[in-house]
Amino acid sequence: MTVLRAFLSLLGCWLAFEAAGADPALVGRLREGGYVLYLRHASTDFSQNDSRMTSFADCDSQRNLTDRGRDEARALGEHVKRLKIPVGEVLASPFCRTMETARLAFGKATATSDVRGGPVEAARYEALRKLLSSPVAKGTNRVISSHGNPFYALAGPPYLAEGEIAVVKPEGDRFTVIARIRPTEW
Repeated sequence: MTVLRAFLSLLGCWLAFEAAGADPALVGRLREGGYVLYLRHASTDFSQNDSRMTSFADCDSQRNLTDRGRDEARALGEHVKRLKIPVGEVLASPFCRTMETARLAFGKATATSDVRGGPVEAARYEALRKLLSSPVAKGTNRVISSHGNPFYALAGPPYLAEGEIAVVKPEGDRFTVIARIRPTEW
């Protein structure tokens, strides 16, 4: 009976892992560190927009997370913790939705416009390109909580969905997207 219980327990753990959608090989690589997790903010209220915004601190005049988005961000953080994926620096666009996503998921966020793009010109996304390409120390991963457009401009289609993560391998002067993880795929 004890052997049967042990087997059923192992089977249950395996099924739970499979149901979570986590790719064991990818999780293993993320546990080793050295990657950038580019996260498009979680679900927002599209009836809101940023056109009346007076500053990044003016959350009332921005498109903000919905309750669903807040739940998605918290769940993401729980999955990362459960899977023992190490997180080092967490950089976020200064918009309220990206800061809140990062704080709910990872408990911290450093605001920087480098992750959202600068004035419209040839070098608009160079700071972000550098963050995506720059090495990340083994044993940790860099998180960037930002928007769909900057990532699309550098990595190409398709657009990241709200709450979706692109797993990026920095390669010095360039980067490679090795996986994309939607909120339901953890």
